[in-house]
Amino acid sequence: ERIHSDFLSIYDELNKRNKSYKLSVANALWAQKDYPFVDEYFKIVEKYYGGKVTNLDFSKTEKSRQIINNWVENKTNGKIENLIPKGIIDPLARLVLTNAIYFKANWSKQFPAEDTKEGQFRLSSGETKKVKMMHQTGNFKYGERDNLQILEMNYLGNELSMLIILPKGNLNGIEDTLTIKKLNNWKKSMKYERGKVILPRFKIETKYFMAQDLKEMGMPTAFSYDANFTGMSPTDELYINEAIHQTFIEVAEYGTEAAAATAVIIAMKSAGPSPQEQLKIFRADHPFIFIIQQKDTGNILFIGRLSDPSEK
Repeated sequence: ERIHSDFLSIYDELNKRNKSYKLSVANALWAQKDYPFVDEYFKIVEKYYGGKVTNLDFSKTEKSRQIINNWVENKTNGKIENLIPKGIIDPLARLVLTNAIYFKANWSKQFPAEDTKEGQFRLSSGETKKVKMMHQTGNFKYGERDNLQILEMNYLGNELSMLIILPKGNLNGIEDTLTIKKLNNWKKSMKYERGKVILPRFKIETKYFMAQDLKEMGMPTAFSYDANFTGMSPTDELYINEAIHQTFIEVAEYGTEAAAATAVIIAMKSAGPSPQEQLKIFRADHPFIFIIQQKDTGNILFIGRLSDPSEK
C-alpha cells in the first residue's frame, strides 16, 4: 500500500498543471478481450498509476499494434513513433503495458544563438568530429572532483534542471561506478560559481529491445515459463515476451525537448566577469552523462549518455 501511494504522489506531482514547462506521464493497459484477469489488479493500476484498461483482440495483431502505437505517439507529442514494430505482437499476446513521458522546457538562461559555432568533439576512440557548440557565461551550480566536473543548468521556473557529469578522462570509469549515493554526494558539494559553459547542440533518438538486458540484470524468471503472474490472471499462463524502450531528446539554445515510451508485452506460455573573478570553464567537448531531474525531490526523469553529437 505504501509503495502504491508513493507512486501516486509522484504521478500527481509530474502531471500537475500551471507550470512553466511541459511535463506529462501516462500509463495504459491493453488487454485481450474476454481473457480472465484479476479485477483487483486493474483497479490498482488505474487508482495509483492512472493506467486505464482498453480491451483489444490480439488475433488482429496489426490493428492492435497500430492502436497502441497511436496512443504512444499522441502522448509523446509525436516524438515516439512506431514503438512496437511489426511482428512483436502475435495472437498469443494477452496484455501490453505502456508508459509514456513527454517533457519540454526552456533554459532559465538561454544560450545566445549567435554564439553557437563549430567546434571539435572528441570521441572515446580519440577521433574528433565537427559539431555545433553552444556558448554562454553566467552563474551556475558547479562541482569538481579529481576525475570529473559536474554542472547544473536550471529550466525556466527552477523546478527542473539538467545535470551534466563530465569526466576528466574516460567516461567508462565514471559510468560503471555511478550510484545514487555518489550522485547525491556530488550534488551536496556543488556551489554557485561564475563560469563559461560550452555544450554541444544534440539530438538523440534510440530504441532498445530489453528482454535480454533485463534477464542479465537479474529478472530472468519473468521472461520464462516459470513466471508467476497469478496476481494479474489466475490462469498462470502468462510470461513477459518482450520489453521495448524508445527515447527522444533534443538539446538546443532555447532548452530541451524529450520523450520516452516503454511497452511490455505479456503473452501466454505456449506455444562577462570582472577582472578579479576566476571563470570556471565547463567545456563538454567529449562524452558525458546528462540527467534531467526534479530539483526538490531528486526524481530522475531522463538519464542518458552523449557519445557522439554528430549522430542521431
